[in-house]
Amino acid sequence: MKNSRRDALRKLTLVPALAAAPNLFAASASKRARPVSTEQRVQYSVNAYSFNDEFKSGEMDLFDMMEFAADIGLHAVDLTSYYFSSYPNLPDTAEIFALKKRALELGLNISWTGVRNNFVTADVAAREKDRQMIKDWLVISSKIGSSILRMFTGRNIPEGHTKDQVKEWLVEEYKLCAQYGAEVGVIAALQNHNEFLFTADEVIDIIKRVDSEWFGLILDTACLRTTADPYAEAEKLAPYAKYWFIKEHVYPNQEKTPTDMAKMAALIKKQGFQGYVSFESLSDGDPKVILKEMLADFKREFENE
Repeated sequence: MKNSRRDALRKLTLVPALAAAPNLFAASASKRARPVSTEQRVQYSVNAYSFNDEFKSGEMDLFDMMEFAADIGLHAVDLTSYYFSSYPNLPDTAEIFALKKRALELGLNISWTGVRNNFVTADVAAREKDRQMIKDWLVISSKIGSSILRMFTGRNIPEGHTKDQVKEWLVEEYKLCAQYGAEVGVIAALQNHNEFLFTADEVIDIIKRVDSEWFGLILDTACLRTTADPYAEAEKLAPYAKYWFIKEHVYPNQEKTPTDMAKMAALIKKQGFQGYVSFESLSDGDPKVILKEMLADFKREFENE
């Protein structure tokens, strides 16, 4: 009898909770159904090559570059291998972690690292050496916190070989690099660099043949030089871009022309790109002044609603 009375009381205490349950379930469902934000997240970086002369002369080092980036409100820096103090040797852990620590203190990401390789040479041993270099730098990139490593193709077709043959070498090498990248969590990415692959269609063909989520494109807008409309060519490449490079000039049919930041911003907006846009100056003059102006011009166009 006592058990029956207790059971009845327990059931009565459940009634209010059950009555409220539809509201609780509805609230939970409402939270799940809330749409994901569609705000376009673009962050800004600067490429180390902008300070090539300053690095070579000893006027600046990578730490100075990071301080400049923080001063003008950038979010990140691109650190190229050949500007590390240890180059051509691989940097040791102390150098890697010193850069990583300084970036943290300045509120910056080290979003990009880059190497100079040649995968279009007929010298198999040379290609293997560069592949090992890339493998080493993918590990370094992972340690320093970079999400992407820049690779090149190399320049020119070696004598006695066809371009299609050389493209087969590229695909083979990039597939291996993508596998290495997957092992350490860094995307191995091709920068179209006006060296061997000159058109959007050629670049897209290589990307599709490599066919790896750990391989992608660093879209260099200044290196689309065999077309009258580099913006249209960039738009073809945009769906494949993991990272954008913007320079102060584009080169329609090889003719040096100031970059139209309104067109560039509209293109990136239209694609819905999420990620890093990096600025690089190749002009004579003070790169700090030029880069600051480039950033301001692009932000004015991109962030203008």
